[in-house]
Amino acid sequence: MTLQDTTTAHLPQVHLPRNPGMPLDMDWVMRAQANTSAIERRAASLPGRRSVKKDYQAAWLCKAISLIDLTTLAGDDTDARVRRLCAKARKPVSAPLLDALGMTGLTTGAVCVYHDMVPVAVDALAGSGIPVAAVSTGFPAGLSPFHLRLAEIGESVAAGAQEIDIVISRRHVLTGNWQALYDEMAQMRAACGAAHVKAILATGELGTLRNVARASLVCMMAGADFIKTSTGKEGVNATLPVTLTMIRAIRDYHAATGICVGYKPAGGISKAKDALVYLSMIKDELGDRWLQPDLFRFGASSLLGDIERQLEHHVSGSYSAGWRHAMA
Repeated sequence: MTLQDTTTAHLPQVHLPRNPGMPLDMDWVMRAQANTSAIERRAASLPGRRSVKKDYQAAWLCKAISLIDLTTLAGDDTDARVRRLCAKARKPVSAPLLDALGMTGLTTGAVCVYHDMVPVAVDALAGSGIPVAAVSTGFPAGLSPFHLRLAEIGESVAAGAQEIDIVISRRHVLTGNWQALYDEMAQMRAACGAAHVKAILATGELGTLRNVARASLVCMMAGADFIKTSTGKEGVNATLPVTLTMIRAIRDYHAATGICVGYKPAGGISKAKDALVYLSMIKDELGDRWLQPDLFRFGASSLLGDIERQLEHHVSGSYSAGWRHAMA
């Protein structure tokens, strides 16, 4: 990958058919297993087996920026904070640094906010081509009345959100009620209409990697455009073993249906070196096509600051203070 290979953001699945879903195949779901020890060994080996340096590292880091869903999901969010975050999404790296790297037109993949902040974000991003993603369906627990969760999706879409990050009911996974999970996901997918839906599995609360694999398949069968690890609010969020489990489910689904489903790790990914490991895993397991914003996103905020700091080191040879790369 060279610096020129980095693309700007676009909506999920613009160039590919959306996932239409399929009838729930319980035989397939129950066949899904996860060899936890083998998955953990593979995940642990990856950081030491894949390394990129110098210009190649800078190119990969620019690619990572284009795949970030720049996120603020705090109880004290304000209009001003969201507008500053949107300004950062439009110009994630300082102009002199981009000039030194030979980069133009670099933006983040999307901006992700609570429903109340959707109109502000839509206004702040007008004309940029950067979509607004809204977390929905009683985020982060997903325990509000179901009709209200569906209504919340509709409100966010009406406000201009082009992507909806929904949360599943974890109890359906923990009790093995796959039909209930399928029905819930299908109704949420329908409520999103033209907006693309990312299904948050909250993997840290699902108990086992086998549950993660089965929940991934069920959500894809019900029409999820993306599957996503976490809300960022659980005790354990994105991990490499979970990622390997989910992207292999994506690979299996693609092999069986021909449909590409996206993947979004979220929560706890804050260092540039971590982003490089995730990208290398995606390249190894799914191929280059998944290294585009329509099929891969990072759910992150502080990650961008560390990437910008690493890029400045690449250009100048010196690390800068963290305050020079504030998010908002």
